[in-house]
Amino acid sequence: MLIVALVLFSLIEKRWNLVIRTIAVLVLSFGIFILINMGFKLELLMEKMVLYSILLSSIIFLFYTLVNRLSAGTWTVLILLGALMFDSTVDYAFDNVLEHHQQVRINELLGISSDPLGAGYNVNQSKIAIGSGGLTGKGFLNGTQTKFNFVPEQSTDFIFCTVGEEWGFVGTSFVISLFIVLLLRLIYLAERQRSVFSRVYGYGVACILFFHVAINIAMTIGLGPVIGIPLPFFSSPVVSIGDPLL
Repeated sequence: MLIVALVLFSLIEKRWNLVIRTIAVLVLSFGIFILINMGFKLELLMEKMVLYSILLSSIIFLFYTLVNRLSAGTWTVLILLGALMFDSTVDYAFDNVLEHHQQVRINELLGISSDPLGAGYNVNQSKIAIGSGGLTGKGFLNGTQTKFNFVPEQSTDFIFCTVGEEWGFVGTSFVISLFIVLLLRLIYLAERQRSVFSRVYGYGVACILFFHVAINIAMTIGLGPVIGIPLPFFSSPVVSIGDPLL
């Protein structure tokens, strides 16, 4: 990440000598952390020492760019520091902010743990249903995985797997194409608005639909965590037992 930031800075400012100095500071910082680790017997991991070295080098580089008023370098280092802060806080947020069921779903998604009969049951059955549909599907109401209720919540959160099993790759591609046409139409209408509010409102509606569609399809095919977002215009509304519609 630091090397990429330095290369971008060099291409913009054309100061390769400064890049060489920064790399020298990085190597020196890494050597200092190794000596501190050996002298005080801190038993720091190699990844932590590299991270601390990059952080120290970035702070020195940022100070230099501020003193010399190098705007490109300042923005580059600020982005780098943001990435480092994000990387260093992921573990804390995962262990202390997320609920247990959210941690289990993320571990299941990343392959850290496998529980096909528990946390990963819904996604596993959904992928089986979509894969069994093949190219053209099994036909309307002929899907075995969905017809015999192997897939939970198939009328709400996992409605896309029903389309995939009954209509196959052709049907799912058609559904995705319809959503793309709808989103493009919304963007087109938003661009034609004269007021800023109307334009922002149109883009806001398009973004909401896009994220709903993307997240729902991603979680049904195993590319995203299951977070209970329905598929617009397809998912059946959840009706409680006391609802008068029943």
